[in-house]
Amino acid sequence: MSDVYVSLEFTPNPNTLKYSVNRQLLAAGAANFTKKEDADAQSPLAAKLFGVAGISGVMIGKNFVTITKTEEGDWDVVHKNASSLIETHLSEDGVVVNESALKNPAHKGGSTETEQKIRDILDNEIRPAVAMDGGDITFEKYEDGIVYLFMQGSCAGCPSSTATLKVGIETRLKEAIPEIIAVEAV
Repeated sequence: MSDVYVSLEFTPNPNTLKYSVNRQLLAAGAANFTKKEDADAQSPLAAKLFGVAGISGVMIGKNFVTITKTEEGDWDVVHKNASSLIETHLSEDGVVVNESALKNPAHKGGSTETEQKIRDILDNEIRPAVAMDGGDITFEKYEDGIVYLFMQGSCAGCPSSTATLKVGIETRLKEAIPEIIAVEAV
């Protein structure tokens, strides 16, 4: 196998960095960890990253890892340690995410025709776009004309996430599904 390359990419969220790698980490979707305990049980790579002082979140995508730091975290320390840790872990062919953790569906909610249309638009149009910025958005539920979405990775807490949600996602979903009244983050 060829050498592992990890490249840093800045995201619109000042508290997250995206590390693109020349490996497929997941077949599809993303695995998001906001607690060390969850990472310990589900992802050896995320568990190691939570050992770096200042890291408060880890999201693993198809070929990237997004790191979120605490307000007190120092980017110099976080970046230096996270980058080398990712490279070493992948060079040693370490497990990224346990198989059991991948069985969780990317989307919740029911299975009405409207909900399936929402999931299709999210999966085929929106999620690939937000993944480019180190984030992910999943469907939580559709109720009384309102779509509830869960924002992860660089999308969570991003200053521009409200604009992305309202201007981008809400506009696109309303255009495709006129009965949608609004889109909200959960």
